[in-house]
Amino acid sequence: MLYHLIAFLAAIAVVLLVTPIVNDLGHKAGFVDQPNERKIHTRPMVRLGGVSIFLGNLVGLLIVWNAGGFGVLPQPAEYEIWGVTLGGVAFFLIGLADDLLTLPALLRLVLQFLVAAIVWAVGVKIRIITVPFGGTVDLGWLSLPLTTVWLVGIANAINFIDGVDGLAAGVSGIAALAMFFVCMLMGEPEAGLLAAALAGGALGFLRYNFNPAQIFMGDGGAYFMGFTLAGLGIIGLVKAYTAVAILLPLLILAVPIVDTSTVIFSRLRRGQSPFAADKRHLHHRLLKAGLSQRVTVLFIYCLTLWVGSLALALAGLPGGWGYAVAASLLMGFAAWYVWQRVRSSEND
Repeated sequence: MLYHLIAFLAAIAVVLLVTPIVNDLGHKAGFVDQPNERKIHTRPMVRLGGVSIFLGNLVGLLIVWNAGGFGVLPQPAEYEIWGVTLGGVAFFLIGLADDLLTLPALLRLVLQFLVAAIVWAVGVKIRIITVPFGGTVDLGWLSLPLTTVWLVGIANAINFIDGVDGLAAGVSGIAALAMFFVCMLMGEPEAGLLAAALAGGALGFLRYNFNPAQIFMGDGGAYFMGFTLAGLGIIGLVKAYTAVAILLPLLILAVPIVDTSTVIFSRLRRGQSPFAADKRHLHHRLLKAGLSQRVTVLFIYCLTLWVGSLALALAGLPGGWGYAVAASLLMGFAAWYVWQRVRSSEND
């Protein structure tokens, strides 16, 4: 646990120190996101915050590695850990290139699937699915498409929800903390290190990204965090031979999964591209209903915390069901508060 705490705190420290520097350099170089009718922000914002998140994770893991807590692992665990780590680097670079050069959506998608396929080849793969009362099912050749769709899908889901100050960073930080505890419960401390560093980087970034935001994470940060969360779901959760294992990453990441899936199906039903920009995401709907950015984000945080607590309870965390009940009460209060705010807005 000491190594995990070091990775977590080191990532926070680096993000807090580096983000203002990245912000200044971004403004000077002109790498800013201009406001328009579809976007919520009203002034140019640097979109390179993902650089500080990435560096925070990298430094945190390197410190732990040099201290002897990472990198000397039995095979195939070594390939899995490095597959997620280096795959995260590649996804970050794809996103950073888009932030700097604005890549075509199809090119980004092709590059992402290529990286995901390489990561699958080195051992980060969904090999089996455990069916309740039915034993385990070996996926065989289906492992490749299922794994790559999962990795690419979650990376893009985190990017899609990055439409309100602090939303993607907070959701990713909460999800990473939940994955950390599940990884530790399932005897995957190496994967837990990745989760701890990611949680530190994401939550540290909120210092500058929570409303009113001073900087955006951009595609680089969103792709990096989304891919790492998806990879952790495979090497730390799904690989367990239990009936609930397949449910854990789905629960922890339920908010971006359901939100993105709903929006994509809605676009396809209307004959639009799944990558077409619109305002059908959950945060857009809550804002349209009259909620402020902060209330919208805090409500979605509560949703993420609630489903994460259910995952912890199913994973067997001591006292987990007690935490789940407490989170359910918090979620109920949040839903009631939001409902009251919406009704008040309608009556004004």
